[in-house]
Formats: sequence, structure tokens, C-alpha cells
Amino acid sequence: MKLVHQINLAFGIALLLVLSVTAVVIHFVLLDHLIGSQKEDLKAMGAVISAKLRVDSIQTVAAELSTAPALPVKMAETSGVAAIFTDIQGKSMPVTAPNPAMKIAEAVKGVSGEQAFKDIVEGTDKRFITSVSIVPQGTLTLLTPVSRVKSIEQALLKRLLIIFGVGGAFMVAFSLFITKKLIRPLMSLQGELIKVKERRFSEVRFVRAGGEIGSVAESVYDMAGELDRFNHVQKQFFQNASHELKTPLMSIAGYAEGIRDRVFEGERIRKGLDIIISESGRLKKLVTEMTLLAKLDSEEDVFRKNAVCLQELITEASERMNPLLVKKGTRLQIDYAPPSGPFEVVADRDKLLQALLNVMSNAARYAVEQMNVHAKVVEGRIEMTISDDGPGIPDELLPFLFHRFVKGKDGESGLGLAISRAIVERCGGIIAAGNRQEGGAVISMSFPAAPTAAGSNTKMPPGNGSGKP
Repeated sequence: MKLVHQINLAFGIALLLVLSVTAVVIHFVLLDHLIGSQKEDLKAMGAVISAKLRVDSIQTVAAELSTAPALPVKMAETSGVAAIFTDIQGKSMPVTAPNPAMKIAEAVKGVSGEQAFKDIVEGTDKRFITSVSIVPQGTLTLLTPVSRVKSIEQALLKRLLIIFGVGGAFMVAFSLFITKKLIRPLMSLQGELIKVKERRFSEVRFVRAGGEIGSVAESVYDMAGELDRFNHVQKQFFQNASHELKTPLMSIAGYAEGIRDRVFEGERIRKGLDIIISESGRLKKLVTEMTLLAKLDSEEDVFRKNAVCLQELITEASERMNPLLVKKGTRLQIDYAPPSGPFEVVADRDKLLQALLNVMSNAARYAVEQMNVHAKVVEGRIEMTISDDGPGIPDELLPFLFHRFVKGKDGESGLGLAISRAIVERCGGIIAAGNRQEGGAVISMSFPAAPTAAGSNTKMPPGNGSGKP
């Protein structure tokens, strides 16, 4: 069953239950109210009749009752009400109204037997509403049938039920309209989700709706956009990966076939073998980096975080970079602020060391004379910058520098900085790139300090220091 039919069915059942319970409650409340009102009217009428009875005129009243058709009281407006007078000796006599149809025999129609008549006079017969007034001459009992009150109540209840029926029909029609209007965005959203299922992410459109449905529609639209971008990046990744893998494979295959077919001789064979070994190493490095990047994107257990001293990592990375720096004649300047501050972060030590090596090797590749590494603690975060005095990063390349297979003029695989970004972000940090005003590139990294380091930072006096590897 469709959701719209389920909602309307549930609303109809709930409305039916509410109207039924309301009708039953109104029935009893209305009946009780009418009976109560009738009793009050009977009491008021009894008080008026009792006032007409004189102490010294009992015989006169009795005589009048035997010959006259009514009490000396106007009872024409009391249609359906009968009166019974019982004297002190217990003798009962009916009191008729001017209208002959109001005789007591008609009021107690269907009642027979002395005990039944006595029950009526005493007010214990449930078929009659009675009001008993004590007068000096005896007892005056006014009564009216309950059936008369019930007929009035049923007539009113029927009118109310008609009103309820019309109102219920209107509410059902209104529910159908509102439900259809509310369900329409869900039906549209279902169509957009089918597009997501069929991987047609670019065709997904935003469904306008309010409330929670609008929030879900917005989430679906954003999800489709992210999936479309991810799909595009994935395709681009495979294209770039195939291109990067194809180049060394072609060199290896070409030189291997040349050596097999004896195209190369003497020293050229050795040169060809060196190229095969070099390209194989490059291929291995490329595959290793691609595998690591895939693991960083998908596997949670590849990262094992502990408190790591950033100063030790910088020192180790600079020692590994020292042969390249010496070969190029590049100086490395390392500054800390404070000089012996608690530079501890929560990270995977080996992965973070690899990220530092990737960034520092990239800076060393473009540096002319000097590289600078600066670290400081600022408001519970450790900020580090790695800069060089090289040509800087081209403006058109800057927004995509950390994307996969994006490399500069003298770049290698184009995966180093992408791996660094993945590692830094997995450590809870932020990495960004830019150019210095005085020339050269600068890459900044910011990490949340380890809890112990952040606490002890408040006790450290500010200062500057420098050190060289």
C-alpha cells in the first residue's frame, strides 16, 4: 500500500474513533443535562403549586379536584407533566391540567399495580423523572416520563451526528489534499534517489520542500554532488594513474625487447639495464604511493595514533634530507617558538614523518640557497611552516596543488603532496600552500596540540630559537 493511502487510512480511522467517542460522550452528557434541567423545572413547578395550597382549604381543594379539571394553577405550559397529591393518611389523588390529555392515567401509561404506583409517587421508578414536595396537607409529586426527555435528546443527537458527518467528510477531503501535497516531495525525492542508484549523479535535481523532508532533500542533493565529484576524481585518478604507469612500463618494455633482439650492444646494453632498473624503482615507488593513498582514504586501522614529539620528527626528517641539501648546497634553518616548547601532537609517527619528508623534499627540490622550517605553539595548536627561496608555485597550479597527479615543472609522481594532505588531515590537522611576498613557496601545517602539551604551554615563557641539523 502506498504511503499516501496508509496516511489517509490511519487518519480516517483516528477521525472515526474520535467522532464515535465524542458522540457517546455527548449522548450521556446531553441526556444527563436534560434530565437535570427537567428535575429543576419540576422543583420550581412544585414550589408554585405548593404555594397555592392553603392549610385551611384541604377539603376545598379536594372538592375542587373532584369536580374541577385542574388546580387553580396555569399548567398549560407544562405539557407532559403530571401531578399526584397524597394526603396525610396516604390517600393519593391525581391533579389534572386544563388539557384533558394530561391526565395522570396517560402520564403513567403502562403502569399497573399498587407497588408500581407507589414507586412512582416515591420517585424510585427509573422510567419517570419525579420531584416530591412536602406540604402541610401531605405530599405533592410531579412527574414526567424519561422517554420524553430521551426523544428530545435523540433528536438533538441526530442533528449533531449529521454535523459530525459533514465535518468528518470535509476533514477527510482536506486530509487527502494535504497528504497529497506533503507526499509529492517524497515522490519527487524517490525519483532523484533512483538517479543516484543508477549513478546519474549529475542529473539529480534539488527537490524543494519544507521541514524534515526539505532537510533530507538537501542532504540527497549534496550527497549526489559529492558522489559526482568523487566519480569524476576517480575517473581522473585512473586516467592519470594509467598514464603515469604506462610511461615507465613502455621504457622497461622497449629496452627489454631491444636487449632481447640484440638491438643494443656493448655499453648500450648496460645503459638499457640501468634504465630498466631505474624505471622499475620508479614504478615500484608509484605503486607504493598509490596503495598508501588508497589505504589512507579507506582503511581506519592503517592509522595508529600516539603522542608524538614534533621536534624529534623534524630533526629526523632533516637528517634524512641532509644528503640532498649538501648535494645542492642548500642551507636549512629550523626555528622554534618557544625554543623548548612542548611540541607534541597526537598522530601516527611513521605516517607523519613521511608527510614531513614529502613536503621538505618538495621544498628542497625548488630551493635555490635556503630552506626554513618554523614551528610555534599558538592557543593550543602547533603551527609549522616549510618555505624555500625558489620560484614559488604558479597561480594556476596553487588551487590544485594537493590533488592527485598534480605536479610542477620538476615534479615526480604528483602523489607526494596528496599523501601529505591525507596524512595531516587524518591527524586532525590542516595543510595549505601559498607563496611568500619575498619569493618562494611556503607550505603551512597546523595540528591540535596533545592534551599534556596544551596544558604545559601556558607555563612556558615566549621566546625564539634556532637550530641547524
